[in-house]
Amino acid sequence: MLKALRPFLARLLDPVVGALARTPITPNALTITGNVGMSAGALALYPTGHLFAGTMVCWFFVTADMLDGALARVKGTTGSFGAFLDSTLDRVGDASVFAGLAIWFVLGGHSRLLAGVALFCLVAGLLVSYTKARAEGLGLRCDVGVAERTERLLIGLVAAGLAGLGVPYVLPAGLWVLAALSAFTFGQRVLAVRREAVAGAAGAEARGGGECPG
Repeated sequence: MLKALRPFLARLLDPVVGALARTPITPNALTITGNVGMSAGALALYPTGHLFAGTMVCWFFVTADMLDGALARVKGTTGSFGAFLDSTLDRVGDASVFAGLAIWFVLGGHSRLLAGVALFCLVAGLLVSYTKARAEGLGLRCDVGVAERTERLLIGLVAAGLAGLGVPYVLPAGLWVLAALSAFTFGQRVLAVRREAVAGAAGAEARGGGECPG
């Protein structure tokens, strides 16, 4: 849903990427720093009820993590390991956000139900990412979904930040909406992969049936 904004964000961050390209900082170092900082901020601040501060820390490190791919392209160091590291650590950072919120609901939020919803968002987000990775590993396309990683993270962090500022009901509403969108996206991807696999099998059968016997 937010793919249309990526060119704008890329242009916005170009000066920062250019400055980083003149330093010894590597894209993988940015990836690790961004995700470790995000995870540490979420797990240290959310469980103690510092929702706004935790969100600001997470936003800072999310922004840092957004620079790694652009820096790799500028430095000419793109590669399969960098892409693997970025994708893998993204899952760690995302899980930390929702785990931190779930812990807060148990300790200070006094809502085991919302703790469960936060954990559902965590698991559903991992499943949404896994379906795409597994499909692409099998050579199938899986580029659909109303709630990809950017959308899920945006909803979760904005809701947590506003809750930290005292806006009532925004965090429960955000988590319920995110849970529904994540489940819907998972279903979208499963159906898309099924259609792709069935179409591929039918095409292979048609090609095989059209061959003349030797």
